[in-house]
Amino acid sequence: MSSTPATSDALAPPAPPAGLFGQLGRFAAVGCLSAVVDYGLYQGLLHLDVYVHLAKAVSFVCGTTTAYLLNRRFTFTGATGGIGRFTGFLLLYGTTFFVNVGMNALALHLVPEGTTLRVTLCWMVAQGTATTINFVMLRTVVFRR
Repeated sequence: MSSTPATSDALAPPAPPAGLFGQLGRFAAVGCLSAVVDYGLYQGLLHLDVYVHLAKAVSFVCGTTTAYLLNRRFTFTGATGGIGRFTGFLLLYGTTFFVNVGMNALALHLVPEGTTLRVTLCWMVAQGTATTINFVMLRTVVFRR
């Protein structure tokens, strides 16, 4: 038996795959979980008769908070920056908040009432637009190494 105590490095999880594809895979997994939070809350609020744009705003903030915390921990793990990184995140998500809510409102205006899954389709358009912007900006600006 060795008298050397086990180090925390021995218990650490393996390093995540590096590079664009590794990040993209982790970003997609985090995004799926965050989308469940966003969409689930959005639908719940709509069923409680909350004004559609307020429901979208609240769900976006909750989904975004989930995404930031998980992406910081699992997707962009080597990034540094402290308060600067967090400020960049706030600016980015402040911008994509308006893009997301605005795209949802525009899609709801353009897609005719009575269209099957209208609310879901409009949510997907808004989410897809914001997610694309977020990945590019998180990778190249907020969590750059």
